[in-house]
Parts: sequence; structure tokens; C-alpha cells
Amino acid sequence: MSLGSYRCFTGITNYSYHQLCAAKGPRPRFPRVWKSRKRIGTVSKSLKLVECIRGLSNVKEEVYGALDSFIAWDLEFPLITVKKALKKLEEEKEWKRIIQVTKWMVSKGQGKTMGSYFMLLNALAEDGRLEEAEDLWSKIFSENLEGTPRIFFDKMISIYHSKDMHRKMFEVFADMEELGIRPNNSIVAMIGDAFKELGMFDKYEKLVKKYPPQIWEYRYVKGKRVRVRTEYVKEPVNLIVSEPNM
Repeated sequence: MSLGSYRCFTGITNYSYHQLCAAKGPRPRFPRVWKSRKRIGTVSKSLKLVECIRGLSNVKEEVYGALDSFIAWDLEFPLITVKKALKKLEEEKEWKRIIQVTKWMVSKGQGKTMGSYFMLLNALAEDGRLEEAEDLWSKIFSENLEGTPRIFFDKMISIYHSKDMHRKMFEVFADMEELGIRPNNSIVAMIGDAFKELGMFDKYEKLVKKYPPQIWEYRYVKGKRVRVRTEYVKEPVNLIVSEPNM
């Protein structure tokens, strides 16, 4: 058999392979049955997750069961979808749902990051569950110590400041100073207010001298460390505070 007749017999033309059917043409290709032609993005899927748990009660088993059934067909845990759903719940101030979804996610061994723990801490504080917030703070602080981000100290001091728990405020501030973490302007302002409310004007003066208002600070924007200008009191701080007349 010559080379030309072999090419015509096997359907090889110009060294390209074609599979011929009975009608002497390329065999039609049909989409696979097991492949989905429509892909759902993480944004729309996260909105479906929010709608899935919105009308449920606060029973733990009911919420966890709905979340388990939502991800039942996923080969991997949809971490990005859950994080976007938590962000949506945070915008809507659904603190109870944030607590439930975050605890469910952590129970699956997923999302154990400082961002998730801070969102849970904020939700517990906003929901009025101070004891659970303190337990979470104690766990994070004992496990990380020097690696604890300053934003957690700021949050705990603001929680105690709103409830006039001055002693615990000073304990958290003392931990910061012991670890060498410089407080930002908001922390110094809250501690200063507590000193003035308790009549500790000498300690207030020492605090202002030790930590003057910062003009610049660093924040993380989209994972990058950015230097931004802070909001501070432009007028000089009067360190001489007159005690009230008795």
C-alpha cells in the first residue's frame, strides 16, 4: 500500500488526524454530562449562603445542618465563599449569624486566621456576650503573646472602656507595654480618659509625655503595608491639668 492510499484510508491529511464517521466527516462532539456548563461565581454563591441561613432560628443544630447541606457537593471547603458571606453579614450587622458561621467554619478546621478571630471577637462584643469575648481574647493572647496584633488590644480596651471596666483596661494596657507594643492614638486617648475619670492626673501627664500623638501610622490595604496620616489633635496638649476644687 502506498503512502498516499494509506493517508486516504486512515483519514490523515497533511499529518493531521481526523476521526471519520460513516458519513465521512468529523465525528460530532457532545458536552460531557458530568460537566456543568454554567459556573457560579463566589459572590453569587456567598449571597445564596446568606439567604440560606437568613430565615433560620438560632438553634445551633439547625444552622449547622443547613450549612453542611449547602457545601455537601463541594469537593473542597469553599473558604472564599464563606469569607465573602461573613463580610456580607458584617455589613448587615447580623452578629448572631456571624458567630454561628464562624464557629461552624472553625469546627471544620478551616479559616483559623487572625482575621476570622477578630471578626468573631467583634461580633461577640456587639452581641453583648462579654464572657465569651474574654475567653476568646485569653485564648488568642496566651497562644500568640508577642505575635498578637495591636488591633486586638485596641478592641479589648474599647470594649472595657465602653463598659467602664477601668481595671481590666489597665491590665490589657500593661500587657501591651510589657510586650513592647506601642499603643496608637485611640488607645492612648481611652486610657487617658480613664485616668481623668479616676482623678489620676499625674498618671495622665506621664502617659501623654510618653506617648505623644502620632502623625503617621501603618495600615494594611489589600495585603500591603501602607503609611497613612492619622487623625490627631493639632493643638498642643496641655499637660498641666488643674484638679477640681473640693
